[in-house]
Amino acid sequence: MKIHLTAIIKAKDEYRDDVISILKHMVEQTRKEEACELYNLHQGLDDKNLFTFYEIWKSKEGLDAHNKQPYLKAFGDIVQEKLLEVPTILLTTLM
Repeated sequence: MKIHLTAIIKAKDEYRDDVISILKHMVEQTRKEEACELYNLHQGLDDKNLFTFYEIWKSKEGLDAHNKQPYLKAFGDIVQEKLLEVPTILLTTLM
């Protein structure tokens, strides 16, 4: 079963450029993963500190493997310092 994931990330204003750099690196690396079908990053029009990932994964196992990658762990390291809040993660499947 394919997994659709939406992640909502809110950067602190003073760290926006740092967060953008980390998120773009995640996109570059994640798109190389075999289980990744789609991995798009969006930035808010009205709020430039708001970022949304829209992802499609071939399987839960593929998503689980993704979550163990070093570039995801590097993102986890910035959450408390550079983000306004813990990211919101929505896991869904297509109906």
